[in-house]
Amino acid sequence: MSDWPEVGDDDRDGRDAREGTPTTAADGGVDVREQFRPDDHPTDHFLLTTVVGSYPKPKWLNRSEDLVDDEEYDFDEDHLHEAHDDAARLITEEHERAGLDVVCDGEMRRNEMVEYFAHRIDGYEFNGPVKVWGHNYFDKPSVVDEVSYGEQWLVEEFEFTSGVAQRPVKVPITGPYTLANWSFNEHYEDEETLAYELADLVNEEIEALVDAGARYIQIDEPALATTPDDHAIVGECLERIVDDVPADVRLGLHVCYGDYSRIYPEILDFPVHEFDLELANGDYEQVPVFTEPDFTKDLALGVVDAHTAEVEPVEVIKENIKKGFEIVPPERLTISPDCGLKLLPRDIAYGKMENMVQAAREVEQELDDGEVDVGFAAPAADD
Repeated sequence: MSDWPEVGDDDRDGRDAREGTPTTAADGGVDVREQFRPDDHPTDHFLLTTVVGSYPKPKWLNRSEDLVDDEEYDFDEDHLHEAHDDAARLITEEHERAGLDVVCDGEMRRNEMVEYFAHRIDGYEFNGPVKVWGHNYFDKPSVVDEVSYGEQWLVEEFEFTSGVAQRPVKVPITGPYTLANWSFNEHYEDEETLAYELADLVNEEIEALVDAGARYIQIDEPALATTPDDHAIVGECLERIVDDVPADVRLGLHVCYGDYSRIYPEILDFPVHEFDLELANGDYEQVPVFTEPDFTKDLALGVVDAHTAEVEPVEVIKENIKKGFEIVPPERLTISPDCGLKLLPRDIAYGKMENMVQAAREVEQELDDGEVDVGFAAPAADD
């Protein structure tokens, strides 16, 4: 287990990735967010804009993935690898064109958030798809032996993306609790033990990513909100994950959908800098959940709905952004979609991102001009 102190403690040393100098948060602690501010950012206020992870794949990439299994065509794994590179480059550049401060490749190489990793973890096997809802099927894996770290999972993906990107790159990675919860456990005594073993593997992968230059890593744990009684297990998993992770690496936790009151405020004890939450889809009805007790971490607020195939107007998104100020001050707010956008038409996904960035930039200027009433009441310095 890590003895890593709470984020914001004065004894955690952080460094600005651009300047090589320590950065300081508003509370006097370390600020690992400021390193992602562009050098030419035009306003004093900075609302970090990013995406959660997945993004619609180009139709030709889906066709390319089908061709590998079609004996009629001379299309092999090398061709598919090239297609993935092309798609990753295209989507990374699309994110940058939309103006995002931190980008990713839209998970172009990934098929599904558990299946992708299970194929790379020794101890897993697949026995065919299972029905999960409606007419949808999921290739749910089984853990049939001791899990182990046989190969790196995302390092090559990150190195390629950071090589083509002009902006910082975020790495989403499925968390150990979801990897365990969304699999059949046929080997370990219980799911908790499996989750801890997987957490140690995630730690190995993150250390490899950090060695490759990653400075923003997001742990995806969608299973947490659906099984809230296990938040202590997730907390222990995260303690294992962050062990020996350098102080200048920003760690986020994405928890989509669910009743957040069932895991709050317990999640404030998790050793991450940022919580990425899905609130737009529920019309922000859960905002009050995070106001008592005070939200002490950074908030990545979903300001566009990943489940609706329409582009929200800039003025609507600006009002959504301001909902975040009821929870945290501007210097602790990240702007993102509710969740991954992969199920949307690609032009809709791009329009959401473009309007989201424009809305954030306009709100920043309004903050500079003193035109925004920030509902968050920061504690007095002598409290």
